[in-house]
Amino acid sequence: MQIKYAIHPEDVKSYETPRLRKEFHSANLMVEDSINLIYTHYDRFIYGGICPRNKKLVLPTYDELKSAYFLERRELGIINIGGKGKITVDGEAFELNNLDVLYAGQGKKELIFESADPDNPAKFYLNSSPAHKAYPTVKATKHDANMVELGSPESCNERVIFQFIHEAGIQSCQLVMGYTELKTGSIWNTFPPHTHDRRMEVYFYFDLPEGQAVMHFMGQPQETRHIAIKNEEAVVSPPWSIHAGAGTASYKFVWGMAGENKAFTDMDGVALTEIL
Repeated sequence: MQIKYAIHPEDVKSYETPRLRKEFHSANLMVEDSINLIYTHYDRFIYGGICPRNKKLVLPTYDELKSAYFLERRELGIINIGGKGKITVDGEAFELNNLDVLYAGQGKKELIFESADPDNPAKFYLNSSPAHKAYPTVKATKHDANMVELGSPESCNERVIFQFIHEAGIQSCQLVMGYTELKTGSIWNTFPPHTHDRRMEVYFYFDLPEGQAVMHFMGQPQETRHIAIKNEEAVVSPPWSIHAGAGTASYKFVWGMAGENKAFTDMDGVALTEIL
């Protein structure tokens, strides 16, 4: 499990591209028959990919967690962005189709991941945060989500937000998770941008066509930076940073948050005239 440390915004002002990518960007998350996780010191959040193809994969614990099993003091949200798969949680099996979601709470000891078809393997993207209470394991489909439509064709940001794990949906200790789908012809996400000092966030971009890219914008509103993102790559957004992007084609992205509250609307908007 890779480690990413918390960074002061004053330090980021001096970062050149390689250092910026090292501290905030993550690639190669979906490697067949492999588990690839990143632990960030922002709110002790873990994100990454599990891509079983020819074998079952069991979620291990890690030395960095100092725990007997992964969810001893944690909770977990999972979205399948690939083919049909199955997750077995302490003996209870859950089949997940493309874009299905699973929440597993604190105290679950064994999680086994597998694909239904090795020629079209499942791709499980996961987010995990510390937990203080056990909530039930819950599966949800796209039709169970709270759908929020935002943006307009004129501003090239027409999109649908699918909220799954949030204060009025699947219950959790502090994890908030869902995904956003841009409509054809739209390229901008999370625009106008915002910050939220009470929570950190991670974006995971997917379903981006081959050869296309997203320019992800981050940093303090008056000290913006950008990171070029390819398909199935992630970027960490600190509480002090904006998080917005523009793609060369339509795409989707998973957003996951953890921190002081679960209020999705707790945002500090930034006027476009203030962005530098």
